[in-house]
Amino acid sequence: MEGSSQQQEPRKSVCIGSRDSQLALVQTNYVKAQLEAAHPDVTFTLETMKTMGDKILDVALAKIGDKGLFTKELELGMLHGHIDIAVHSLKDLPTRLPEGLMVGAILERETPNDAVVVNPKHVGSTLATLPSGAVVGTSSLRRRSQLTRAYPHLVFKDVRGNLNTRLRKLDSGEYDALILALGWGERIAEVLTPEQSLHAVGQGALGVECRAEDPYILSLLSKLHHEETALCCRAERSFLRELEGGCQVPVGVATKLDAEKGTIFLQGAVLSVEGDQCVDGRFEGPASDPEAVGIALARDLKSRGADEILQKIFALARQ
Repeated sequence: MEGSSQQQEPRKSVCIGSRDSQLALVQTNYVKAQLEAAHPDVTFTLETMKTMGDKILDVALAKIGDKGLFTKELELGMLHGHIDIAVHSLKDLPTRLPEGLMVGAILERETPNDAVVVNPKHVGSTLATLPSGAVVGTSSLRRRSQLTRAYPHLVFKDVRGNLNTRLRKLDSGEYDALILALGWGERIAEVLTPEQSLHAVGQGALGVECRAEDPYILSLLSKLHHEETALCCRAERSFLRELEGGCQVPVGVATKLDAEKGTIFLQGAVLSVEGDQCVDGRFEGPASDPEAVGIALARDLKSRGADEILQKIFALARQ
């Protein structure tokens, strides 16, 4: 975390911005409760808004682009002083932030694996045992590319809408299964390993964005910051930034921090849209410089053809 050394007077009220989706509000209210517990003398208010990604529900995310797809409106609110902080799923937060903003805290990560939820008629099934031609819904090119490669007997289709809408589509029979982030309790049919599906950069972690020149807010957020999670996510985000990719391109990662050795082990892959091309690799480096670990792995993959794959994807997106 980096911030200004200039001092600011404490404020009695801090406004938190959030997307108005159900999941975003669960995440934001969790952060709000953590802040209230850490700072009982401060009042934390909540302001919700829709982002472009929430409004456009009939187009695949990869076709829209991802330059602040779920964050731009919140960032403008901070820059204009309407809100003080914004809570994001870190996987949705671009690796290059607008000037004047920064990630003020990264909370402890939950398990970042992808998971499979199936239609009730397929209870007990996994991706490997679903019948040939079964339709699997995902809005993520990353998941689609990896799983098409691993499970060619399945049909992967885009699915949009909030989580409740997706589950209704699943249960109505429009899909045989969905791929979601882990967190669906008894409905989970299978938790995918990194060998099956590398997770998204920042997946499973919450990031709190704020103005860089706001030391008072940064001091409040410091109570929530989880350094071990932040080190891993910084390596992942620098990997994606060096690739010049975004959260809607088929890039997957898995990260492990070895506290005893003081190292970060980063695994990453870049895939073509159809999953027929894949460049992957691993790199281990000092946890004291996580950005260097991400950059080193990205440059290795680019030297072995990842850049050509990404350029083809960017060209398709521009059409």
